[in-house]
Amino acid sequence: MGQLATLARPGKAADETPVRRCIATGDTMPVDGLLRFVVGPEGQLCPDLGRELPGRGIWVGGRRELVERAVKKRLFARAARSAVTVAEDLAEQIEGQLQRRCLALLGLARRAGQLTVGYEKVRALLTAEPSAIAVTAHDGSLRGRQKLLSGLQGEGGDDGKGGRRGVTHFAIEELSLALGGENVVHAALRAGGLADRFMGECRRLEDFRHETARLA
Repeated sequence: MGQLATLARPGKAADETPVRRCIATGDTMPVDGLLRFVVGPEGQLCPDLGRELPGRGIWVGGRRELVERAVKKRLFARAARSAVTVAEDLAEQIEGQLQRRCLALLGLARRAGQLTVGYEKVRALLTAEPSAIAVTAHDGSLRGRQKLLSGLQGEGGDDGKGGRRGVTHFAIEELSLALGGENVVHAALRAGGLADRFMGECRRLEDFRHETARLA
């Protein structure tokens, strides 16, 4: 589907997103929608979600079924043109890594003073700062979650519907471990660089799971 773009090509616009080819579909797309892999020195396939590892990248569309297709059809070895050791549970590993990246950013935001926890404090922050992100556990009280998020449409958030940004990807236990508390059900993240990075990682997780219900 056309020649691949390359990074830092002379004359290329600085803000143009590079593209790569997905080995599972053959489609060329922006790297933001792809997962990068490299082959390690012992021939093992290594996910490189941060796009930081040295070596030639192998790219797969950022959805679970595409990773599973690449594993099943041995597409990684074909792309690497050599024998490659691929974990059978590669898709599960990637989902876990994507989730941990999201939660790590929440922990960082808490340490930086950019995150508030607790229902009343969260509600107050969401009221005072319309651009804040609401984070609520998906296994918490449905009534409490609905009450917290009710009346927030039209606040100028970034949910694609003119409403507030909100995330319900995580369980109470996961939020509690990430934030160093007990029974953490609700949190709110102030707008800024960390919030933008968090939402970007949440979208990657959402896309991988191919779901929409947990990213409001």
